Amino acid sequence: MHCTRLPYAYGKPNISAKLKSQNQDFIVEEQIAFELSGEGEHLWLWLEKDGENTDWVAQQLAKWAGIKLRDIGYAGLKDRHAVTRQWFSLYLPGKADPDLQSFKFDSMRILKTTRHQRKLQTGGLSGNRFILTLREISGDKDELETRLKQIQQQGVPNYFGVQRFGRNENNLVMAQRLFDGELTRLKPAQRSLYISAARSYLFNLIVAKRVEQGCWNSALAGDVFQLEGSDKWFVDDGSADLAQRVIELDIHPTAAMVGAGDLPSQHHTQQLEQSVLHPNQAWLSALAEMGLKQDRRATRVLPQAMCWEWVAKDAIQIRFGLRPGSYATAVIRESANS
Repeated sequence: MHCTRLPYAYGKPNISAKLKSQNQDFIVEEQIAFELSGEGEHLWLWLEKDGENTDWVAQQLAKWAGIKLRDIGYAGLKDRHAVTRQWFSLYLPGKADPDLQSFKFDSMRILKTTRHQRKLQTGGLSGNRFILTLREISGDKDELETRLKQIQQQGVPNYFGVQRFGRNENNLVMAQRLFDGELTRLKPAQRSLYISAARSYLFNLIVAKRVEQGCWNSALAGDVFQLEGSDKWFVDDGSADLAQRVIELDIHPTAAMVGAGDLPSQHHTQQLEQSVLHPNQAWLSALAEMGLKQDRRATRVLPQAMCWEWVAKDAIQIRFGLRPGSYATAVIRESANS
């Protein structure tokens, strides 16, 4: 199954629209769940970038501050074709802050700075806030409104977005070459990228099967559940209230992020997952041999504080928050073909 042919939770939209007609149509703002202390060896920058990729920004910051690239921290990669506001940390032990007046880039600006004791780690976010604008909308506006209300109330399948797999799904091609032993001199970041793409693809296949069977957002016997707003998960213990808690959005079903060892799912859920994974035994073995452990990811994600407004006759602006690792494109694909 190609990553672009995943089944839809609410049926394929009859509405078409354009996303990213301009960078301002895709605004992302990182959220962190802790206070920065204001002192320490790391200078944290709250930076806005327009049309630049995160790796390139990190390289420019290292040159500007006169430090090594490894001393730059950021929580994750952000889309290049967007306006993003995100944190970077610079390790400056015993050094003064660089001169902010000398930071001159047309596509970047530093919004604020503060000190902290620790480096910003990959994944160190509580979530992301999105402001997305769909333009040149064609189709039934009432259908679009209905879809947005469904998404607001019930969430969407927590698919990994197509950007995870690279242009023309090249990351999956490279993953296969890695597993075949053809790629022996990869940089750690490249290796991790290809492994993650393969693992994410298998996750998407399981979620797709649950969408097809209408159980991506309901409890099955033997499910493994994740608490809303948490990475913690637990196996179905037979409690009578689990199905109701899924309906109330307190917990979510999960699907396998495969690795070494047995699937923690049981009964019907394990049978479903095994049926999807069985044709991919070579990838399962390769991922296990590379030291990955079994993990879980929710099959459903609920946009937080979701709202929208028509900003023109054929344009709508949609605002919502997502947990880290979930994709805004998963929300948009259920709304309109963009």
